[in-house]
Amino acid sequence: MIKVLGEEQIMSLDSKLLARYLRLTDLMINFGSNLGLPHTKALGQGLFELRLKSPDKISRVFYCTRVDKKIVILDVLSESLPNY
Repeated sequence: MIKVLGEEQIMSLDSKLLARYLRLTDLMINFGSNLGLPHTKALGQGLFELRLKSPDKISRVFYCTRVDKKIVILDVLSESLPNY
């Protein structure tokens, strides 16, 4: 089960990043919260990041897990990629 604290931030992601988020969180529910690189990265002390990427933007969704195996989404950061 996933609890989202920053739901409005998730819903404001562009359609490609939102689709990627939904796919990866579905995998997390079925296979566990640590999917490994390039999808998730452990940041230490129980904090993880979900790494989302589209052709023009990247987003990082920060989350932690609880003892009862619930995933808690904490925050979302997005950044546009430079055009070369």
